[in-house]
Amino acid sequence: MRTFLTIGFVLSTGVACKVRTDAGLSQRPPPPPRALENNLLGEVVVSTILTRDVISLKLTESFEVVDPASFAVLDKFRSSGSVPFNPTSSAPPFIQVFDPGFYSILGPNPSLTEIASNATFAFAHEAPIYHAGTDEMFFSTNNGGALGNSGLNRNNLIGKIRMTAVEAALASGQSPANVPIELLNFPESIQMTNGGTGPYNGSLLLITSGRGDRPPSIAIVNPRPPYNATVLLNNFFGRQFNSLNDIKVHPTGKIFFTDVTYGSVLGFRPAPVLPNQVYRLDPVTKAVRVVATDFSMCNGLAFTEDGSVAYVSDTGSTAGQTRPSTIYAFDVDPNTHAFTNRRVFAYADTGIPDGIQVDTEGNVYSGTGDGVNVWNSQGTLLGKFFINTTSANMAFAGDGRLVILAETKIFLAKIAAKPIRTLVYPPTGA
Repeated sequence: MRTFLTIGFVLSTGVACKVRTDAGLSQRPPPPPRALENNLLGEVVVSTILTRDVISLKLTESFEVVDPASFAVLDKFRSSGSVPFNPTSSAPPFIQVFDPGFYSILGPNPSLTEIASNATFAFAHEAPIYHAGTDEMFFSTNNGGALGNSGLNRNNLIGKIRMTAVEAALASGQSPANVPIELLNFPESIQMTNGGTGPYNGSLLLITSGRGDRPPSIAIVNPRPPYNATVLLNNFFGRQFNSLNDIKVHPTGKIFFTDVTYGSVLGFRPAPVLPNQVYRLDPVTKAVRVVATDFSMCNGLAFTEDGSVAYVSDTGSTAGQTRPSTIYAFDVDPNTHAFTNRRVFAYADTGIPDGIQVDTEGNVYSGTGDGVNVWNSQGTLLGKFFINTTSANMAFAGDGRLVILAETKIFLAKIAAKPIRTLVYPPTGA
């Protein structure tokens, strides 16, 4: 006997139909909307291959398949890139599939659920770091922007959410859930945190934008009380950075980071004194060098698992739609670590591509104006975790759990993808 799950599906034409999922092993990918339009008189049997093994994909009410051919020619258009693209007019949050390659990322039973919310406070902005030892996700509140409660005269904060509490809420059937957020008191040396990665030697590796005359910095912070901090770097040959933004650790152990002028733009930092650039810090010698330049507004940063390719987002379109909303890919020189062979990797169709993460299969995730977009390693848009609002960043909370920060909300996507391995520095045997 075969079992079926019937779901509602709204076509880009506005016609509603039902799709049923075949739990059998037919090796046929899900039909795109235009194929469904040809089958409105009866149910459509949908089945899929996710990997080399044939497995069934359970579709839910929060799952939409959108064929690019279905919107290649339109009569009505978006007024700007700040308006999310939702051709099925589905209610968020939902998973939006543009290419069958997304199915191997989603796995057989994907879900997308709101897990925390506070409409009056942008508590979930940037710097997501998962600490497996306590099963907690750390993040920063908005620094200088709307609902951030921070600026020239007030620092932003670090918060955390306990994933054990998230799992308990979901197990009890809460959807959406509203798991409590704990705000932490970090040392005075941590000013306007905007990026983070780790754990790094068991610590949180944070990058701060600075505030007023307090300099931007890179610091390591104990993830447990009293959250003591050690600043690793706060200048470039005597000059303060503009407002440091994002940070990642290369497989060699070198620390890479972006510096941009958003602190000045938002009014909590002085006028810039350096170009918008990407830097490398040697954590042993403390030597710093520029590895990439000539950006409008360099922002998010990530590496492939082997460190041979770097991704940098340029969010220049915050100053005008004709400026970049682009992720660039670079080759990383194995000796100097300079970023070479710059090329366009992807362009975000909504908002800007902000923070970047990469999974074990080389897929690239970025927070954008409508949620989290996912591209394969060739730059093909596979799909979106569509939340209809901006996500500045996201991070894996272990295998199969993607935590999405959305300013006044946090979402959890349960999928099949896995994060690249956590770096321990110095490398074993060094």
